[in-house]
Amino acid sequence: MQLVTWNIQWCRGVDGRVDPARIVADARAFADFDVLCLQEVAANFPALEGSHGEDQFSLIAERLPDHAAIRGVAVDTLAPDGTRRRFGNMILSRYPVLQVLRHQLPWPADADVKSMPRILLEATVAAPFGPLRIMTTHLEYYSQRQRSAQVEALRHCHAEACARALGAARAFGDGRGEEVQDPFQSQPQTVSAILTGDFNFRPADPLHARMADGFDDANVPPLEDAWQRVHGTIERPPTLGVHDHEQWPEAFACDFIWTSRDLGPRLRAVETGGRTAASDHQPVRVELAP
Repeated sequence: MQLVTWNIQWCRGVDGRVDPARIVADARAFADFDVLCLQEVAANFPALEGSHGEDQFSLIAERLPDHAAIRGVAVDTLAPDGTRRRFGNMILSRYPVLQVLRHQLPWPADADVKSMPRILLEATVAAPFGPLRIMTTHLEYYSQRQRSAQVEALRHCHAEACARALGAARAFGDGRGEEVQDPFQSQPQTVSAILTGDFNFRPADPLHARMADGFDDANVPPLEDAWQRVHGTIERPPTLGVHDHEQWPEAFACDFIWTSRDLGPRLRAVETGGRTAASDHQPVRVELAP
């Protein structure tokens, strides 16, 4: 199983050109991914540099017809013409998608900086080894207060999902031993999870260590930085500013893949890209044994 995560900067490359087709092509060149997690996907935002307001959610989905496309809209606002402007994350999965959840992350007031709503998009997929929660997010850049609150929310979402799985919720029937196909129908629950995205903190930031903290319930598997699990103390390559030196004079890493500890034995590879200039970020790939 191969998963790629990438902040695509509304499909804007270092050359200033917005090109969803190039994003898909470069992602495919990087890996034959089963799951693709994207951040900074835009629709109807012509004010974004280089954009004409194209619906990037749809354009990317059209170019990956063998993947189920799931939108995670964090910003949803009214345009002057009455249409909606949307900005957020996306998951595309070659595996069947069993359930989708969209968690709005905390947005505490912080009048000193600009900020936007943020979301955690979660999809439970039927991976080769069983149900697997795939989560992707993009935490606030400008506000430390909001970013800290959002890290706690990510941890809460993981712990809550594990509690459902560990509780082994039973299926409710209709009294005749038949399962009812209604919104109360039980869906597969699992402690196994992959969390990806642009976290807007660096590896040495205390928030990175906080993400890896254990939980009060010892049965909840902690989230581990997949790079550290595979590569140990080897310094990771930068994921931002590799080619875009105008926005980012210093290149650094802020895009991570976290895996629940139970997935550790399945981890085979973690790799950071370095060649593409289709975004200011680089994609990151993880490979797990089936």
